[in-house]
Amino acid sequence: MVMSSNINIRLQLNNRPGTLAAVLAVIAREGGNLGAIDLISASSTHVVREVMVRLRDRSCLPGLIQSLEELPGVQLVQVADRVFLRHLGGKIEVAARRDILNREDLSLVYTPGVAQVSEAIAREPELAYQLTMKGNAVAIVTDGSAVLGLGDIGPEAALPVMEGKAILFKKFAGINAFPVCLNVHEPEEIVAAVLALAPTFGGINLEDIAAPKCFEIEEELSRLLAIPVFHDDQHGTAIVTTAGLLNALRVVGKQMDDVRIVVSGAGAAGVAIIKMLLSAGAKDIVVCDRKGAIARDQSPGVTSKKWLAENTNQGCLHGSLREVITGADVFIGVSGPGLLGREDILKMSHRPVVFALANPEPEVEPEEICDIAGVIATGRSDYPNQINNVLAFPGVFRGALDCNASGINNEMCIAAARALAGIVEAEQLSPEYIIPSVFNAEVAPAVARAVEETARRTGLARGNLYDKKEQGGITI
Repeated sequence: MVMSSNINIRLQLNNRPGTLAAVLAVIAREGGNLGAIDLISASSTHVVREVMVRLRDRSCLPGLIQSLEELPGVQLVQVADRVFLRHLGGKIEVAARRDILNREDLSLVYTPGVAQVSEAIAREPELAYQLTMKGNAVAIVTDGSAVLGLGDIGPEAALPVMEGKAILFKKFAGINAFPVCLNVHEPEEIVAAVLALAPTFGGINLEDIAAPKCFEIEEELSRLLAIPVFHDDQHGTAIVTTAGLLNALRVVGKQMDDVRIVVSGAGAAGVAIIKMLLSAGAKDIVVCDRKGAIARDQSPGVTSKKWLAENTNQGCLHGSLREVITGADVFIGVSGPGLLGREDILKMSHRPVVFALANPEPEVEPEEICDIAGVIATGRSDYPNQINNVLAFPGVFRGALDCNASGINNEMCIAAARALAGIVEAEQLSPEYIIPSVFNAEVAPAVARAVEETARRTGLARGNLYDKKEQGGITI
């Protein structure tokens, strides 16, 4: 198993002065950044300690282990990967909402009592939203074809990511989300699988499915299902990016309808961002893929890129990303690392907005351009202004589920973006603060309210799931 660079080292040390100091000196020499030091046990002759260490990279680990083993009075007991420890046994479980303490409880939650509930739902299927988990349950569906920055690694390898996503749904919106990692990969197979499992869930979150098939899958499922279907890699990214850009433009004193935006990346996230920016008032957008600017006079073969060619680049510019970025006010990257340098950003307009969102390595290093750019955002948590989907999807689904929405439309996504942007008040705005923290408790409720209100206004809301209802002479 390949270890990460974040480790715990358990050591047995001779109980004499200077032994621990020697260990810490070795860790520093081998490029380790020291964290907590815990005392596990102690005797008159030996002390067992556990040391948390973060290495520059995992290639440093063999040298560190060898150096520690060579120290006199030091015995290496265990080296454990802190990342893998957090995943042992999985990260989620099923918890019962009703106790079964005696026969009476059993008869109510299972047979024979449950038969009455099943009969009621058979007569009126909508009651499933009130009498089962359905009303607060979301399926996180993937085929593992575009996982994080890892690519097509398959459904089993995608499961840890989907488990993590389920935790985020629960943590930030109180939603029960279930990983569904499918071992089918053709669009029609994925659609058929989701249709088959849909009766269990109140919403479908599509995740880490490669473009362009993700567009077809979402469109078809949205057409066939009367529940919210949301591809987070598209719309979640677009919501947070739009929210961040609305505030970034306020910081640099520019208007959405008056700026030239260059986008690098024509995949799922790029297409969704562009569609949402156009809905938010943007008028001048140029999109680049690996071949350069997409233009209508050189229309590409992929359907999604044909749409881009027809709806962006009104000036029909041609050239590479580095060529068309000249004079642009905004750069948004959802592509790959190291595509731009300082000299490229210098060719942009005064105080440009740079959203370099490729993860873990951005399209341009923030340190290279911090004195040039008016606002910089990335997808990373170790820089200011992290564009993180966690700011969007919990609240979007919370709002949609609370009003029993039959779908999620563009108006609901725009409302979510504006609500998210509005959490950062005018007096708080700065180049380092254009988007709230994922731990800001206002985020999910504000987004949920905006989504629910818009669903009601646009006719997708079917009512509050938890309203009391008379059915068969029994008040539910």
